[in-house]
Amino acid sequence: MREKLDQETRALLEAMDAQGGPPLESLVVEEARQAMRAVCEALGGQPEKVARVDEIGIPGPGGLIPARIYAPEGDGQRPGFVHFHGGGFVLGDVNTHDVVSRAIANRAGAVVAAVDYRLAPEHTFPAGFDDCFAATVWVSQNAARLGIDPRRIAVGGDSAGATLAAAVALKCRDEGGPALALQVLVYGSFNARSLDTASFAEFGEGHSLTKAMALWFLDFYLPQLEDRSHPYASPMLAKDLHGVAPALVITAECDPLRDDGEAYARRLREAGVPVTCTRYSGTIHGFMNMAGALSHTRRAFDEIGAAVQAMERAGFSA
Repeated sequence: MREKLDQETRALLEAMDAQGGPPLESLVVEEARQAMRAVCEALGGQPEKVARVDEIGIPGPGGLIPARIYAPEGDGQRPGFVHFHGGGFVLGDVNTHDVVSRAIANRAGAVVAAVDYRLAPEHTFPAGFDDCFAATVWVSQNAARLGIDPRRIAVGGDSAGATLAAAVALKCRDEGGPALALQVLVYGSFNARSLDTASFAEFGEGHSLTKAMALWFLDFYLPQLEDRSHPYASPMLAKDLHGVAPALVITAECDPLRDDGEAYARRLREAGVPVTCTRYSGTIHGFMNMAGALSHTRRAFDEIGAAVQAMERAGFSA
């Protein structure tokens, strides 16, 4: 069943199996959130030091959006990275992804704005998405005081965060700005209407993310079935992807969402969008939060950092 996993990933899953515990989707929401925090703390590795960390509030449609600004060493205008955490739109926060934000800030030499968007089931679609878009607009408008080059702003995230980043990139295109130089999409879900893919059939059990878990997340975030067809919930269903920001798409070989990510990368290419798509062999969904256990994570930090550092200036729209 797990023959495609590499040695370190298989060993990690076997160790997690040995610890036991109920399926995530059988827990009440707050218990599930606590479980994710515990996993990220246990597997995330040592947080890197950055020059400065500031807790702020960003004006949003539902009130102030909590956010955390990570500034690396150095002076002058730097790239900006608006970071949306993963967790199925239900779990996660800036703390679960603190290690990731710090690593990107250091490797890219970028100012990272990590967004604590509203979560389901308390806030269903489009609340979290609206927060992410509002935060992106705010970062663009306040780039100078944040030390960010306004023409070198990226959005990105993993899992649900990747879905949100892709949707934000679409809305930025649709509404004429802010201009984004890059979108970083790490093992995201891009079609909420269907989990009928070969990778879900092959890896939907026993490989971290399960099909039952994915459906649990979707039922909380998108309880209205008609919302699952909205392109800001399912970017794959957008009629036209022409003109969105260039993309770095990262997938994991043994992830049920692998085919979704790679299909979205193909659609972007077909629309003339510059795309780099990297599949990490032998590993699983969620590996970005496992820097203390998996070498894949550290390689992904390096790849994302290099892509953000190298991104070309976008045409600016205030």
